[in-house]
Amino acid sequence: MSEVMEMPSLEETTVEQAFTDLDNEITLSDKAVSEVRKIMEANKIPDTYGLRVGVKGGGCSGLSYSLGFDGEQRENDKVIVKDDIRIFIDTKSLFYLSGTELDFTDGLNGRGFVFNNPNATKTCGCGSSFGA
Repeated sequence: MSEVMEMPSLEETTVEQAFTDLDNEITLSDKAVSEVRKIMEANKIPDTYGLRVGVKGGGCSGLSYSLGFDGEQRENDKVIVKDDIRIFIDTKSLFYLSGTELDFTDGLNGRGFVFNNPNATKTCGCGSSFGA
């Protein structure tokens, strides 16, 4: 005889519970880690700051990536640590960025951070916006 497990209702599931499996779903490549460190050193950004990764509405495909440094963790942030670099991401952005790798390229086609996002169903030519 099989046992039936009761699933919690949406009202009973907290935001933290909903995202517990996504703790390490956003990764930084070694090149991205190296570049973040260079930027922090060049701009004298304290080690206590974190790299804020996010998604906001806009762009030619509907959503745009945001990237910057932040001195404080916000209440609903998920914090991921990669090689002593703290990554802050709000839970709404985490929904769109789960499984994403942040990379850095300095090839012939340009220099900058690249989001390798498996959730993007469409992207624009510039690579800075996407649709999910």
